[in-house]
Amino acid sequence: MVDMQNAELDAMIVAEKKQVAFEYHNEAWADGMSDGIEAEILAETAISTAITELVRVHGENEVLDLLDGLRQRIQYGEFRADRSLQ
Repeated sequence: MVDMQNAELDAMIVAEKKQVAFEYHNEAWADGMSDGIEAEILAETAISTAITELVRVHGENEVLDLLDGLRQRIQYGEFRADRSLQ
């Protein structure tokens, strides 16, 4: 019972951190756009920074697995701006 409560608390903490990180990224993105940096440059830089950090923390093989999963999600249309949520 206590382990389940701890797991739920840990999941809530991770979700909150992800939300805050999302807000930080949105702020940085908006700042870059208002400074005249094109969205493509911001996106490419964000991806490169993220991959560099993930490789540092988890190693190349684990990141390659993650990227394979992202490739599949892209192929399924998960990231399309015009996709409909059901």
